[in-house]
Amino acid sequence: SSGINAEYGGLHGALKFNGGGHINHSIFWNNLSPNGGGLPTGDLLSAIEAEFGSFDQFKAKMSAATIGVQGSGWGWLGLNPETKRLQIATCANQDPLHATTGLIPLLGIDVWEHAYYLQYKNVRPEYVNSIWDVVNWEDVAARFAS
Repeated sequence: SSGINAEYGGLHGALKFNGGGHINHSIFWNNLSPNGGGLPTGDLLSAIEAEFGSFDQFKAKMSAATIGVQGSGWGWLGLNPETKRLQIATCANQDPLHATTGLIPLLGIDVWEHAYYLQYKNVRPEYVNSIWDVVNWEDVAARFAS
């Protein structure tokens, strides 16, 4: 058994990186839509307003946290399963939100340079400010409801 643990223990970083990348991108692609943007509605909007004061305040805080990621990583809106409250968090590299923080991922913003370099060059703030125009709030609301 110690041989198995040593063999798989050495894979932990690769599994976290590649598995996290799969998890994060699976959420990310569903979080986006060419018909997205605007405001969330219903219970999700109510929870955002209760936690952050207003949608604009949430957007400003989420954008600032995401833009502030050092190097490559992700900005997240997550749900704390214990308190049932929304939280903004960031994760380095491909680290998955739930495994890293315990939060349930609702909305993720990829700030690896490959996500925006061709269109936005190295101007991460412009990319983050533009991504709000394509957020699929129906997907985020469905994650929140479940």
